Amino acid sequence: MPAFAALLERLVFTPGRNAKLALLRGWFAGQPDPDRGIGLAALTGELALRTAKPALVRELVATRTDPALFRLSYDYVGDLAETVALIWPARAGVNAPPPGLAEVVAALETTPKADLPALLAGWLDALDATGRLALIKLVTGGLRVGVSARLAKTALADWAGQDVAAVEELWHGQRPPYLALFAWAEGRGPRPAQQDLPVFRPLMLAHPLEAPDLAEIGPSTHRAEWKWDGIRVQLSAMPGGRALFSRGAEDISAGFPEILAAMDFHAVLDGELLVMRDGAVAPFADLQQRLNRKVVTARMQATHPVGVRLYDMLFDGAEDLRALPFDARRARLEAWFARTRPARMDLSELIPFASVAALEAIRAGAREAAIEGLMLKRADSDYAAGRQRGKWWKWKRAPLGIDAVLMYAQRGHGKRSSFYSDFTFGLWRADGQGGEELVPVGKAYSGYTDQELLWIDRWVRNNTTSRFGPVREVEKTLVIEVIFDAAQRSGRHKSGVALRFPRIARLRTDKPAAEADRLATVEALIDGEAAED
Repeated sequence: MPAFAALLERLVFTPGRNAKLALLRGWFAGQPDPDRGIGLAALTGELALRTAKPALVRELVATRTDPALFRLSYDYVGDLAETVALIWPARAGVNAPPPGLAEVVAALETTPKADLPALLAGWLDALDATGRLALIKLVTGGLRVGVSARLAKTALADWAGQDVAAVEELWHGQRPPYLALFAWAEGRGPRPAQQDLPVFRPLMLAHPLEAPDLAEIGPSTHRAEWKWDGIRVQLSAMPGGRALFSRGAEDISAGFPEILAAMDFHAVLDGELLVMRDGAVAPFADLQQRLNRKVVTARMQATHPVGVRLYDMLFDGAEDLRALPFDARRARLEAWFARTRPARMDLSELIPFASVAALEAIRAGAREAAIEGLMLKRADSDYAAGRQRGKWWKWKRAPLGIDAVLMYAQRGHGKRSSFYSDFTFGLWRADGQGGEELVPVGKAYSGYTDQELLWIDRWVRNNTTSRFGPVREVEKTLVIEVIFDAAQRSGRHKSGVALRFPRIARLRTDKPAAEADRLATVEALIDGEAAED
């Protein structure tokens, strides 16, 4: 455990990507099995410890510290694990050795729930503050140290001298602590067999299209498709099973059983998951009702029916098509679809165009059609993992914008846990009494620079009017310019609207709050799009 704690601490305070990769490679090279595999699973979110929850940690620290002191400390620090690690009192006479990483995981899996508080307390007594922080983050699943699953897999691939795509393809056929994977990486064992397993293949991604890039686009060299407003998915159906993966390689099969049931074929397909009613694509807000659910009811399946609009074909049976050019893969996909006719699926339309000017006119109509924009793909492009510049482009419609008033602020996570970085903003509407009131319309936690974050954090602290746990209500005087991709009706929000991908474009310190936009501005955008449809 001390070695893992040291790794987490160094990762938190190491900003550079290459430096983080070096730390992870050192972990893989220097730690024994199964510790290094358990650490990898924890960093990638694959370590499922269901026995310890944040509430248990709060109850435990309440028996050792003054509740008021803990509450004030937690409010100041903003992170549960860090607060407990710092405030946990040393117990005289404790001379137990700190637990090992594998020991912690094994004990959590086998210890009865009633005995967990004593087990955790003993470990916390034996560890220093750094070790306590790592332990709590490990057992509660709250690891946020600036390492994505992709970065951890990249480090493993670098250390093994392999391509990261090879590690990605092996990943979903393995389970922590990845003994076979590490044996292969070190040349001590064969490549883990998975030919018939429904594993995730890394997706090909697109670069945002900038104005200078338009010179490379032409009807003879590129193919155009709509960029649909759902979530990117991969359908993997093999003799050994079926799985539906998100863009981030998360297995989301359980949330969409009707799609899994329709995958009665042997192929790997790339597409967009959408809520579709009578062939028409519903707003993204409808799809959100289906996301992040472990179990979905029959009623939800009926009221929010999903389908997949297919973009590409990676495998046809056992045949790997990824090295073929796009036009050839598209022809294979069309022939396969005509032959198979899978339920709940259709083909993404190829959009003919004669010139870039024609494409610009088509893109201009994307908002009225409730579509995100265009995808432009080279006709000769293979299907390569990651972003391959010059092969695929995404040309999104221009964002919408409003001037809103900052209403509430909350601390972030990880490196932002000490800063107020999540902001709820609102617009004006009539209050029914001859005046106006602010109603929340969205929450943003991106778009600003590091310097702007420092400024807003200081402003929030100096202009707080009320506190609600980790949330601060502030003076309604700061105007922020917010941009977003779309607006939709929403019965879940007090304002009746929801914004798609809101982010802060700039701070409008020059603008009084009374001159911020009205809710009617956003409602008009929604009504205008509905009228066009």
